[in-house]
Formats: sequence, C-alpha cells, structure tokens
Amino acid sequence: MKNTEPLPSDKVYPYTVRLLTGRDYTVAGIRKKLMLRQVAGQDIDDTILRLQREGWLDDQRFAARFAESARASGRYFGARLRLEMRRRGFDADVVNEILAPLLTGSDENSEVRSAAERRSPGFSFSKANERDKRRMIGFLQRRGFGLSAIVRALRSDE
Repeated sequence: MKNTEPLPSDKVYPYTVRLLTGRDYTVAGIRKKLMLRQVAGQDIDDTILRLQREGWLDDQRFAARFAESARASGRYFGARLRLEMRRRGFDADVVNEILAPLLTGSDENSEVRSAAERRSPGFSFSKANERDKRRMIGFLQRRGFGLSAIVRALRSDE
C-alpha cells in the first residue's frame, strides 16, 4: 500500500499507531498524514482524540523532548529554536510554554561560548582574522543567537 492510497476507516487507528511507534509526531503532523491518505475529517478527529487519551500522541511531551534535544546538541537556540518548533507543527502556546523556563534559566553567554568551542576548539575572537570572525558569527547566528549576544560573549571570553 502506498502512502497516498485512500485508507479505510477500520485501518486508520492501526496505521497511526504504527507511525507513532517509529517516531513522534505532532497533532498537526498526524492530521496531515491522514489527510494525504484521504481519511474523512470525523475519522481523523476521532483517531486523534483516541491517540491522545491513550498517551500515544502528546504535543507537550514531544515539544519538551525536541527542545531539550536541540539545545543539548547545540543545534538550535533562542529565536531559531522557536522558529523550528513552529515549523514542525507545534502550536504557539505549546512552544511558549516549553521554551519559557528553558530560555529564562539559561546563561546566553556560556551557551554562545560553548557552541563556538564545539565548532572551533581554541577559537579566540581577538586573535582571529576578519574572515574567521565573520564565519563564527554567521554560524552562531544560524543557531539562533543574536548578534549583540554573540559579540558580547566572544569578547568577554578574551
């Protein structure tokens, strides 16, 4: 069966459980998958409610794990993390609720320095040439740090 073939009503729940055993999805992600399979709207809503009641589908849990993993790996921080979570289908309220304690309890200077150290061990802002400074700043901005925080953290490290 292809992923775009219509899905009969009696196969909707087993299909979604099989999806969720492979990886986490947001409610929006499951809804999109089921719409691609031409499942009726009422069947989608019923299946999503059942999955949530049974604990298979939980946007809060998934958002918390995603945010913690992204920050721990150094992949996303700050505004970029918020953007990536919204892009993946998390509701704005869920994103704000998950990120509020993470962003208020963090030391941005140490996170900038840590990300810079992982990228280039031994990097010294004062000793680097202009090209290397621009590359490091660009790297850190793509991770979600603001320019003023980057410059402040890299200069304070000297």
